[in-house]
Amino acid sequence: MAFDGIVLNSIVQELSVLKNGKVNKIYEPSKDELIFSIYANGNNFALNINVNANNYRINLTTKSKPNPYAAPNFCMLLRKYLIGAKINNIYMNDLERIAFLEFECLNEMNDKIIRTLVIELMGKYSNVILLNQDNNIIDALKKHDSENKDARSIMPARKYIFPDSKKQNILKLNENEIIEYAKSQKENTLDTLMPNNFTGISKMFIQASLEKLNLSNTVTEKSLREIYNYIKSIVNFNNGKCKKYKNNYTITLEEKEQLENNFFLDDYYFSKSQEELYKNYRNDLLKVINYTLDKIIRRLDNINSKIKSCGNMEKYKIYGELLIANIYRVDTLKINDNFVELENYYDNNEHIKIQIENNLTTSENAEKYFKKYNRLKNTLEVVNVQKKDTEQELNYLESLIYEIDNAQDIDSVNEIYNEISENILFNDNIKKSKKTTKASNSSLENYLKLKIDEYTVLVGKNNRQNDYITMKLAKDNDYWFHAKDIHGSHVILKSNGDMPKMETIIKCAEIAAYYSKAKFSSNVPVDYTLKKYVKKPNGAVAGYVIYTDQKTVNVEPNSGINLK
Repeated sequence: MAFDGIVLNSIVQELSVLKNGKVNKIYEPSKDELIFSIYANGNNFALNINVNANNYRINLTTKSKPNPYAAPNFCMLLRKYLIGAKINNIYMNDLERIAFLEFECLNEMNDKIIRTLVIELMGKYSNVILLNQDNNIIDALKKHDSENKDARSIMPARKYIFPDSKKQNILKLNENEIIEYAKSQKENTLDTLMPNNFTGISKMFIQASLEKLNLSNTVTEKSLREIYNYIKSIVNFNNGKCKKYKNNYTITLEEKEQLENNFFLDDYYFSKSQEELYKNYRNDLLKVINYTLDKIIRRLDNINSKIKSCGNMEKYKIYGELLIANIYRVDTLKINDNFVELENYYDNNEHIKIQIENNLTTSENAEKYFKKYNRLKNTLEVVNVQKKDTEQELNYLESLIYEIDNAQDIDSVNEIYNEISENILFNDNIKKSKKTTKASNSSLENYLKLKIDEYTVLVGKNNRQNDYITMKLAKDNDYWFHAKDIHGSHVILKSNGDMPKMETIIKCAEIAAYYSKAKFSSNVPVDYTLKKYVKKPNGAVAGYVIYTDQKTVNVEPNSGINLK
């Protein structure tokens, strides 16, 4: 969104509906945002002021936002000075991206005074500043002091200085002055000349205007006159409407409804913030899972190394047995002080060299090899169990990554967060929230429900839902589907005690293939069996089951939306 002076002018003109309104409440949901609750002309309005570097704006909003338990200092100050105040005027100077809200207030002596809220919407320098009637700063959302006396400082008790701009004000020039000024500039295209030299005009607005007016981008007297009159028409008569241009939005000359641009911005930036929140939440969760995944992989590598080191344990058992079998011959068969050569009756009596310690007897040397064998045998038994458990954990983490890759909104990501916040694997890497330590019934019941050949088909969208539809909703004679050896959703065919046709089985298998990691493949093996053959081991992670008596069909993935 090109939030330039043209857009702000349209918004400010629409905000005239707030004139003579009374400020009832003031909130500060975040460090960059203020919400004013205003009663005007028999209606309640919420005025949103946002000075985030990427999403700066002022507009009416209908979106509710959570507020901190304790109001920040600047919010408390605004409440002190502006609660109960009447809005006298809302205006801006020319096309600068600065809006002014003028309030009529009462001082300590109940005398009427004027206070002004300045909203500077200038990227990373955006700010909200409260002024007294002498144009001195009472306080600001973002304070800044400069050692340079000539530089602009935003500090309490300082005089408010309007930001300096070297650009021209197009509203104070006529057509001929615009043309003469353009001749003195080096730019030869309108979409560079206008933004570089005139206040409050963005490149995107000029490009959209050229397309609307069917003009070339070349700087000519004709094009300058048409662009000038086009801008004057939008600004003076408030005919500008926020419209899509290419992959973004800007103002174009078009009739609109009352407050349309305000609520367009409200919806646009709300969707944008939700998308950003979703991406950040998703990426943060992926970092946690990938960090844990790396630890599990390192643990598995360590386990495999131990298993490999146990590969020679049978050799030590043979050494011990051969020493015992030749207990009376060892001294005569020594090659040197450290080895003895014996016939290996396990290998066609081939000679084998066995290392011994001369300070030990033959039986003690044999006992030493037996202990080494038993130690490695016990180690192998333990690490084999550890490997099985670790591989299950690895498989579970990979299923979580699959879920996050397929999560479409914040609610879906939050369900995954709820799941992992209770898992011991993540105890060191995730902060638990009291609000999200248990999945609500509504989130569990948010599974996909389809109608296939008059049967109901349930599809889990995450591990919790997979457990819920399989272990809670499915009956023993219902059919259970899952892509073979691939991460994916559980699919339940509610058979109602019937034996469905093979055609129906294939359709459900296609759905299971679609809601799996192999959804883009053309030939996916899918296992299916009766639910009574599906079991969940005690202590197993969410979504993990074992099953028997399955059959397998190869199908092409299908979402099931078009299946009947």
